[in-house]
Amino acid sequence: MFGVSTFCLHNLPLPEALEKLAAITDRIEIMDDGPHFLETAEPLLSFDGHFSLHTPCRGTNIASVLEPIRRASVEVMEQCFRIATEVNAGLVIHPGYFAWAEERGKAEQQLRRSLADLTALSDEHSVRFFIENMGNWDYFLLKTPEELPLIGAAAFALDVGHANQMKCLDEFLKHPASHYHLHDNYGRDDSHSAVGDGTIDFSAVMKAVRNSGIVPVIEVATFEGVIRSIGQLQAL
Repeated sequence: MFGVSTFCLHNLPLPEALEKLAAITDRIEIMDDGPHFLETAEPLLSFDGHFSLHTPCRGTNIASVLEPIRRASVEVMEQCFRIATEVNAGLVIHPGYFAWAEERGKAEQQLRRSLADLTALSDEHSVRFFIENMGNWDYFLLKTPEELPLIGAAAFALDVGHANQMKCLDEFLKHPASHYHLHDNYGRDDSHSAVGDGTIDFSAVMKAVRNSGIVPVIEVATFEGVIRSIGQLQAL
């Protein structure tokens, strides 16, 4: 069984994307950003199945050294927690970034402040959240396993494509994860390619996934790529 992200159908209105995905899976992750940004839970309430939400990431930064921006980013996450409560969904959250190399230490402190805020929201709304590792993008936090202590006791979401970009997937697979994003690449661009269209050894990935008992989410850029990915993964 596999979940699928609406990322593959971001060019369609969310209700149309949900209809199309509901025909192939009962576990859907909403790319809660851009055309699929959720202001309420209403678009999800007419669908059965299980949801997770990938919180807005392009306009937020929970590690911002500018405190008003950090607080505003947490406020955006708070809205996501409220929506997630209505549909019993978990939340995937990016760890944030810093604009100047010299500010990394302050950004790490700000991330810890945000994680404390998010943990309080998690307790208040009875919603789990997961912090996702990042790809090879300058100034983002949590790109390698050595940075996992930054998220403390927070649950970890392993994005295998991002880890492959950073040449550290094997090391990440040694650490417990509570959520998985599956997509492929050749270790250069974050292409979100179909499984098999890259260099990732998905037999090793799926061994870790099966051992965890977690249903992974296919986060591929095209619907056709999702269908091919399901076929490739089922063959394993």
